[in-house]
Amino acid sequence: MSATLLRWVCTGAALGTLCTIAPPAHAAPEAPGPEARPVARLLTDLQRLYRSAEEATETYNATAEKLKAQRAKAAELDRRLAGARASVRDSRGDAGLFARRQYQGAGDLSPYLRLLLARDPQRALEQGHVIQRVAAGRAATMRRLVGGERQADGLARAAKKALDTQRALAARQKKQRDKVDGRLREVEQLLSALTPDQLTALRDAETADTEQAQRQFMASGALGGSPATRPPSRQGDKALDYAVRQIGRPYRWGAEGPKAFDCSGLTQRAWAHAGREIPRTSQEQWAELRRIPLAKLRPGDLVVYFPKATHVAMYLGDGKVVQAPRPGARVKVSPIAANPVLGAVRPDPRGRAMRGYTPPRLPAGATSGSDLGYDGQAPGATDSR
Repeated sequence: MSATLLRWVCTGAALGTLCTIAPPAHAAPEAPGPEARPVARLLTDLQRLYRSAEEATETYNATAEKLKAQRAKAAELDRRLAGARASVRDSRGDAGLFARRQYQGAGDLSPYLRLLLARDPQRALEQGHVIQRVAAGRAATMRRLVGGERQADGLARAAKKALDTQRALAARQKKQRDKVDGRLREVEQLLSALTPDQLTALRDAETADTEQAQRQFMASGALGGSPATRPPSRQGDKALDYAVRQIGRPYRWGAEGPKAFDCSGLTQRAWAHAGREIPRTSQEQWAELRRIPLAKLRPGDLVVYFPKATHVAMYLGDGKVVQAPRPGARVKVSPIAANPVLGAVRPDPRGRAMRGYTPPRLPAGATSGSDLGYDGQAPGATDSR
């Protein structure tokens, strides 16, 4: 037995597992399963899987928003196309009526030309104006017909293109949904292979890491001054109040309320409740909203995480945030440094700080529950959309 294999066997035995059959000497050793990995390695692997799943989720959300907009565009084009085709039918009917009258010898011009020979010059003059109006009406009908047909053709092409784009977005969305499902199944497989003791050790390790990161973050002075006393704007206060009232609701990827949320679904819905529309995804929120220094954070501002801006939370004050952490977890209050901070944005940069601000009252258990996901328990079936 090789030294490497012996180490795996010993590690497995230390965790209470059995390994009695060694692979043939010529076979390449398999990577250790979750039950044989050190807790630190398990935590790293789990965080990597969650980060990958959240990146896929935000990509899915962005595509879902594009698909929603594309469907609205296609519906508007269909409405305009129906109106254009109705106008063309009416113009063709008018043109057909003129053509039939002319063919039957009852054209509008002939009777009026005969009237020009009348003895009453004034009457003849008046009939001349009628003739001009009739001719102008015919010309206008033909212009409407030609213009209407061109418009209908252009709208038909645009509607087809919009439909093709909609179908492509729907196919892309399905592919991204499958990718998220795959990532979450990997998380399930990892957690399901662990013993209760290992899950406890994993949860304790993450808690210890978070506490250390929070101490370092707060000691760095990144928040500056006394962040607990900095008041929000009125809209920020209203958005934060909404977010706090969602504490305890489940995380579900792709969800934007009212019964479940993902991270950016919570922040978008909270600010919509405050009367301000913001982008759907954390990446769009980071890219499009006004960035502010962390030292100027006030309640209601959004804290964005990870280098690719794939997670977002709402600042509560005093170095804490309200967030929808991960699948299997629930909306809760967490330390601001629970994840690596990228920066912060403010949805209402012109909003003035309110006077007489009173922080929201947190419900019981607002900070309880693990950010680990699945509340530190082996998960059940993936909640997919």
